[in-house]
Amino acid sequence: MRHIEFAPFYRSAIGFDRLFNMLDQATGFDNESTYPPYNIERTGENAYRITLAVAGFTSEDLKLEVKEQTLTVSGEKAAETSEKTYLHRGIAARAFERRYQLADHVDVTGANFENGLLHIDLVRNVPESKKPRSIAIGTGDSAKQLEAKAA
Repeated sequence: MRHIEFAPFYRSAIGFDRLFNMLDQATGFDNESTYPPYNIERTGENAYRITLAVAGFTSEDLKLEVKEQTLTVSGEKAAETSEKTYLHRGIAARAFERRYQLADHVDVTGANFENGLLHIDLVRNVPESKKPRSIAIGTGDSAKQLEAKAA
């Protein structure tokens, strides 16, 4: 995959540096680990849920943090103190860190851990000033009435 250079845009596009940084980071996601497996689902018009399969972890082993529109989910299992001999070890309980870039106005509303699955609920709260609104179209008579009120 080719690397795209965004430097020319920085000179003429003011305030889009965050967008260009996100696009730059997107090229590195192919090398990212696939552990732990996860789903992202849409649960409503403005609601989403991320579900991570974190078998072998407890809620105390997991950490969620939101900073600058980036949700970071990390897990670190305490070292085992007993000497066990495994014939096969298929349940991975290695440390991980997974990052999700959140769009503007997307907030984490809660997290729930059950049956080895971590559910993270998100909601997009669009401010009233950003929502579409209808503008009434006046006639020539209403424009004259507005002029009369202003005078």
